[in-house]
Amino acid sequence: MNAADLQNGSAVLSPESLARMDKAIAKYPADQRQSAVMAALTIAQTEKGWLSAETLDFVARYLGMPAIAVFEAASFYGMYDLQPVGRHKITICTNLPCALSGATIAAEHLKKKLGVGFNETTPDGQFTLKEGECLGACGDAPVCLHNDKSMVSFMSPDKLDTWIEELRK
Repeated sequence: MNAADLQNGSAVLSPESLARMDKAIAKYPADQRQSAVMAALTIAQTEKGWLSAETLDFVARYLGMPAIAVFEAASFYGMYDLQPVGRHKITICTNLPCALSGATIAAEHLKKKLGVGFNETTPDGQFTLKEGECLGACGDAPVCLHNDKSMVSFMSPDKLDTWIEELRK
């Protein structure tokens, strides 16, 4: 992929995202640019909101690797979305430490409050609920991750209600 490709409109991502990808690629030896696949997928998802087949194919071409290898990475890790998600993606940890600290109750409360199950989006497109494995904050359990960027802790049903109302604004 070169500047001519970008000028001809074959780029799926913005020049800013491509610059960020180039910065990630530069961290690896020239013949190992595919090592930046996770960073590239994160950058693409941040711009697009999710990873369509077109975006995955573009990342594969940009990194010079087989499309199936990019799809394998994107489908293996839970933080990548291969379907559109709501404006607020909420991932609740349901691993054992969180479950023992109330995550099961919190998850059921979220399902009822939002009217969706795991991997579903509310009809208004505002919320997608995901079940997460360990989010690495067992001491703060139960925890939720918002849009893969910010974590909220000690999420009781009352705290969840307040948080959801804040996100709706």
